[in-house]
Amino acid sequence: MQDTQQQLDIWQDVKSQLEMQLESNTYHEIFESVDSVFKVKNNYIYLIVHDEFIKKRIEMLYLKKMNRLLEHYVDEKHEYRLITQEQAEKELSQEQTYDIRQPDDSLSMDEAYFNANLNPSYTFNNFVVGNSNRLAYTSAIKVADQPGVVANPLYIFGDVGLGKTHLMQCVGNYILEGNIHAKVLYAKADQFVEDYVKYASKKRYNEFHKIYRDVDVLLVDDIQFLSKKEKSQEEFFKLFEQLHNMQKQIVITSDRKATDLKDMMSRLTSRFSWGVTVDINRPDLEHRIKILEKKLMAETSDTNMMPSKVIEYIASVFDNNVRELEGALKRVLFYCTAFDFDFTVKNAETALENLVKVKKNNKDFVKDKIQNILSVTSDYFSITTNDLISKKRKRIYLYPRQIAMYLIKDLYEIPYKRIGAYFSGRDHSTVMHSVEKINNDLQMDANVKIDVEKLRKKCGES
Repeated sequence: MQDTQQQLDIWQDVKSQLEMQLESNTYHEIFESVDSVFKVKNNYIYLIVHDEFIKKRIEMLYLKKMNRLLEHYVDEKHEYRLITQEQAEKELSQEQTYDIRQPDDSLSMDEAYFNANLNPSYTFNNFVVGNSNRLAYTSAIKVADQPGVVANPLYIFGDVGLGKTHLMQCVGNYILEGNIHAKVLYAKADQFVEDYVKYASKKRYNEFHKIYRDVDVLLVDDIQFLSKKEKSQEEFFKLFEQLHNMQKQIVITSDRKATDLKDMMSRLTSRFSWGVTVDINRPDLEHRIKILEKKLMAETSDTNMMPSKVIEYIASVFDNNVRELEGALKRVLFYCTAFDFDFTVKNAETALENLVKVKKNNKDFVKDKIQNILSVTSDYFSITTNDLISKKRKRIYLYPRQIAMYLIKDLYEIPYKRIGAYFSGRDHSTVMHSVEKINNDLQMDANVKIDVEKLRKKCGES
């Protein structure tokens, strides 16, 4: 047990601060009886609380405040975690004294994250909650706290760049923090397909099953990429059935509702709806400001360096998704820091001028450019523009269509969904697949490279 007494003394100081800041009834009801440190491990300080109700109440309402107060008393970053009296007694009875995880010498937390394919920075603490994702966040916390019981599967859907992967990995990381020996696995759906094809081609099914079936928690990202992969869907169906019957937790993300998945067997999509389905939408202005403030705390120790007006300006302009928002913040930080400029709205406007200009002119400018690509590509392959954007699936139309999608994305970096709208309303995953296919073919096929380079020149984008 590592410096538990020291941390107990610090906790008493933190409690004193809480007593001054909270209403008397709230403090006595929730915190007065919290007077034991169960253990200190990997910079987490585990406090014993009376029951699950108090534990959840503190985690949802006061844990962030506690960790902010703690920062004033420790030189090295520590954070509070909670364990109920019942959980503590259970661990002690199993001779895992003062250690929730009790890792053996052969497995470290870093190795556990690596084995699970998890990014340890994706935690509930740094996931910014707003109106657009509150239900998804709350559902994920409940699933992480009681895997296989509350919602199985948990199905999260929403557009690109809104935090689905982050939230999914929060579940895995939370479970691993509580039990280092939990078998958690994160995998993208296209990786599942690749693995299945690789092992099935050599008839090494047992090895494949060991990877995906021997788990306690399975996190599958971008399930829409199973579309049209009939054998992989069949294998995933069997995997789902086995894990679900054993009450192993399954979490799935997608860019659309399960009922809207195309070219997916109905018995599979129906099972995606067995548990709880939640969506994540685009963040509103208030939420975007909170995201920027949180990101600023991660990027710099001096969070006061950027005035609120600058943050509000960035949040007001960049409203598509979280990735775009964070990219704009980094650009302003780099620009002002590199040239030693003050963080003002005017300097932020200068730093983001090109991005804002493209954003403002996107509809007119990009629309003309896209029409030019469609026309040039049609002429190059001797087909009509109507055939190029149609839903006809013959090779004579399919390859030119994929090339056109690739050029639009590569040259103008507009969302996949918007590109799909120009091709008879094709969905986001179809466009993404086309772009990735041409991108891969460019590395392997000289003819594809020649076609792309010629079309760039004809479009005036060499």
